Amino acid sequence: MTQAIILAGGLGTRLRSAVPDLPKCLAPVAGRPFLFYVINYLRSQGINDFIFSLGYKHELITDYLEKDFATLSYKTVIEEEPLGTGGAIRLAAAQAHSSQVIVTNGDTLFRADIPAMLQLHSRNHAVCTLALKPMSHFDRYGVVEINAGGRIIAFKEKQRYEQGTINGGLYVIDREALLAAELPEKFSFEKDFLEARYAGGKLYGIAQDNYFIDIGIPDDYNQAQKDLARPAISLKDIDKSWTLFMDRDGVFNHDKVGSYVFHPDEFVFYDGALDATRIIHEKFGRVIVTTNQRGVGRGLMTLEDLKTVNDKLQRIVKENGGLIDHVYSATAMSNFDPIRKPNPGMACLAKHDFPDIDLSKTIMIGNNPSDMQFGRHAGLYTVYLTTTNPPYELPHQDVDWQFESLYAFAKSL
Repeated sequence: MTQAIILAGGLGTRLRSAVPDLPKCLAPVAGRPFLFYVINYLRSQGINDFIFSLGYKHELITDYLEKDFATLSYKTVIEEEPLGTGGAIRLAAAQAHSSQVIVTNGDTLFRADIPAMLQLHSRNHAVCTLALKPMSHFDRYGVVEINAGGRIIAFKEKQRYEQGTINGGLYVIDREALLAAELPEKFSFEKDFLEARYAGGKLYGIAQDNYFIDIGIPDDYNQAQKDLARPAISLKDIDKSWTLFMDRDGVFNHDKVGSYVFHPDEFVFYDGALDATRIIHEKFGRVIVTTNQRGVGRGLMTLEDLKTVNDKLQRIVKENGGLIDHVYSATAMSNFDPIRKPNPGMACLAKHDFPDIDLSKTIMIGNNPSDMQFGRHAGLYTVYLTTTNPPYELPHQDVDWQFESLYAFAKSL
C-alpha cells in the first residue's frame, strides 16, 4: 500500500497577514482547516496511510489530527530544526514502509490523477514523478519541460511565461533511491534533488489540467475560500443527476441499539419508509446504501447472514416502487479500516463501481455522527435523522439538513 507524506512544517511567513497564529495547513478555508481538503483528496485517490512531517507549531496540527481524524492511519515526524523540503521529506521517508511514497505540501491542493502518476512512475522505473499543472500568464513559478514520453528535459527559472507547466508540488518518489542519495541533512528537494539530477533520465512528469491552489499568499488563500465552499442548494433542486447515499439501520428500519440485525425477521421497516423509498427513486438517479456492520468482524454473524438481510431490504424496496442500486457493508473490526465510516472508503468504492456518480451532487443520509462525518470526508451534502440520537444544534459544520424520519426527508423533496 502506497503511503503519503504531507509536508506541514513551514513557517508560513507570506500568509501571516491573513492567518497570523496558525501553521499554513490549518488556515481555515470554507469552514475547515485547509489540511482537511488535502487529506480527503488523497483518500479519494486510494491513499489511506499517512506520514505528517511537522515543525512550526506542530502541537496544533497533532491536536487537530487527533480530534478530527481519529480513525485515520497516520504517524507524525517532527523537525527539531528546519531541514528544508528535502530534509523534511527524507526524515518522513525513513519512517515509511512502501517502496514508493506520495509527497505533497499541506498548503497546496492539486487534484491530480494519482493512479496515473503511479502507472507512469512504475512503467519507467522512475526515481521521481512530478504532477505538472498547465498554466497561462504567470510569473510566480518556474516551468518544467518534458518530452513525448514524459521524461523531464528542463527546469526553467521563475520569470514571466505566457504558457507552461509548473511543478504542482505533488510527487511519487522511489523511497530507497531518495534515502540512498548522498545529500546533506538540510537540503532543498527542488534544487538539490530534482534540478540537480534530472539529466540522469530518471525523473518524469505528467501534465494534468486539474484543480490547483497554493494558499501560500493571501490572494490565493482568499480564492480558496470561494473554490472549496460547497454551493448552497435547496432540496427542491434535486434531479436525476444526483445520488443519495443512505445508512441502513436507523434509517430504513428500527435499529437494535447496542446490537445488530442478525436475521431478516429482525429487519422491521419504519412507518412510511417504503413510501419514502418510492419518492426517493423518482427524484435521485442512484441510491446507494453504506452501512457499518462490525457484527461480522466480531463473529456474531456471517457474511451470508448479512447478505440475507440486505437482500430483503433491496427486494422489498423494489416491490414497493423504489430501487437500491447497491449495498456496501463495512464489516472490519478496526476503526482504522478505510472502508468503515467515518472514513470515506465506501464512497470511493461506489464512485469506482458507478463512474457516473458525481460526489459533488450527492447527499448522505444517516442517523449517527459517523454518517455525517463520512459525508463530509467524501465531500457530500448531509442529512441527519433524529430516529435514534438527539438532534444537532444547527447550523453545524457536519449537517446540512435535519429530519425526524426518512419519510419526512422524502416529503421535503
